[in-house]
Amino acid sequence: MSRRNNKSSVGVLIIFGVIIAGAIYIYNSLMFERDLPNITLDNNGYWNLKKPLNVKIEDVSGIKSYKVVFKTKSGDEVLYKEQFLEHKPSVNLEIAPPRSAYAMKDKKISISIEVIDASKWNFFSGNYIKKEYEFIVDKRRPQLTSIAHSYKITKGGSALVILKVLDDNLKDAYIETNFDKKFKLQPFYKEGYYISLVAWPITQRNFKATMIAKDKAGNIAKSYIPFYLKQKNYKVSNIKLSDRFLKGKIAELAEEFAETGGVEDSIEQFVIINEDVRAKNEILIHDITSKVSDEMINDFKMNKMYPLRNAQVVASFGDHRKYSYKGKPVSQSYHLGLDLASNSMASIKPQNGGDIVYSDYNGLYGNMPIVDHGLGLYTLYGHCSSVNVNRGDSIEAKTDIAHTGKSGYAMGDHLHFGVLVQGIEVRPEEWMDKDWIKLNISNIIKNAKTIIDRN
Repeated sequence: MSRRNNKSSVGVLIIFGVIIAGAIYIYNSLMFERDLPNITLDNNGYWNLKKPLNVKIEDVSGIKSYKVVFKTKSGDEVLYKEQFLEHKPSVNLEIAPPRSAYAMKDKKISISIEVIDASKWNFFSGNYIKKEYEFIVDKRRPQLTSIAHSYKITKGGSALVILKVLDDNLKDAYIETNFDKKFKLQPFYKEGYYISLVAWPITQRNFKATMIAKDKAGNIAKSYIPFYLKQKNYKVSNIKLSDRFLKGKIAELAEEFAETGGVEDSIEQFVIINEDVRAKNEILIHDITSKVSDEMINDFKMNKMYPLRNAQVVASFGDHRKYSYKGKPVSQSYHLGLDLASNSMASIKPQNGGDIVYSDYNGLYGNMPIVDHGLGLYTLYGHCSSVNVNRGDSIEAKTDIAHTGKSGYAMGDHLHFGVLVQGIEVRPEEWMDKDWIKLNISNIIKNAKTIIDRN
C-alpha cells in the first residue's frame, strides 16, 4: 500500500513539475510577452495641420493591428486602420489630417492611437494599448513687420533693425543671413517689438538678411530686409617673414603655447601660432561676445568711441595679411581690429559704460578686457600692459580700464581696439563716428518709437 502511495506521490510531483515548467516557459516565452506596445509621437501640443505627425509603433512580439482616430467636436474619423497577417516589429506612420480639417474652426483636436500586439498573453488576445494626444490647432503664420532699419550696411560694418512680431504661440524669432548667422532679437520698448544689430563680416562677399518668426505649430513667416549694400575693399598686405622675426618674437611665443610644444621648425611654429592659436583665441572671443540679453530695453544711446587719447592708427581694420618666407606662401590671417598707439603704457578710457565680461590673458591678444555695452555690442582691448578692472565689474564712461602694452603677439606698445556685434568683428571706424551713430542708430530708434506710439 505504501509502495502504491509512493508511486502516486511521484506521479503527482511529476505532473506538478510539468505544470510549473509549463508556467515558467509561458511566463518567459516571447510568444507570451506581457509588455505593452510602445507608441512614440513627436508632439509639443501644437499642430498647423500642414506637416504630418510622425508616429512610430514598436513591439517585441510584433504588431497585430493598429487604428488611428482623428477626434473633433463634430465627431471621430478613422484615419488609418490596419491588421497584419505577418506581424511587424515596428511601423512608421505619417499622420496627415483629413481634408475636412482645413475648414474646421476647432481650436483643439485629439489623435487617438490603438495598438494590439501579437502576443498570446491575455488568453491569446494580446496586449492592448490606447494613447490619446491633444493638440492646439494653429494654422496662422506669425505676424512679422519691419518697423525701421538702417538704410545701408557696409561690408565689414553694422546696421540696426527694429521689427514687430506677434503670435500667441511664438516659439522663436531672429534675423538670418545668407552665411547662416542668426542674429538674436532683444525685446524693445513695447510688447511685441524687437531690436537687433546685424553685421556683415569682411570675409563674406555678399550680405542678405531675412527676418524669421516661427510658432510652436510649425508656421513660419519670413521677410527680407532691403538694405542698400555698400561694398568696401580692404587692404591686402604681403609680408615677408625674416629669420630675425622667426627666431625672436615667434620663438618667444612658441615657448608660451602648448600647441607649439616640441615643435622646433620656425616656420611650423609660425603657422601654428598664426592659425591654430589665433583660431582658439578667436573662438573664446566670439563665444563671449555672442550673448544678447532677453530683457526689454527702451533705448540704446552710444557716444562715439575713442578709447585712446591723441592716438594714431598704426594698423587698419580688415587688413588681409599674406605671409611668405623666401618667396613661398606660408600662412594668412585677417586683422580684425584697429591698432592705435600714443604714449607707452597710455591710459585706455572707453567713452561708453558697460559690464566687464572678460579680463584675462588670451594668447595672441595678450591681456584683454572686453566690455559689454548691451544689444550684442562689445568692445575689446588687446595687448594691454596692465588691466584695472575685473570680470563682473560695471564701468562708467571714461573709466581708466587698462594701459597699452605689447603683451601677446605685439611688436610694440599699442592698443588693439576691436568692436564686435554678436560675435562678429566690425569696423571700429563706424562706432568712432558720431554722425554714423546718429544716422544709423539714434535716428532709427527715434523713428521706430514714433511709429510704435502711433500704432
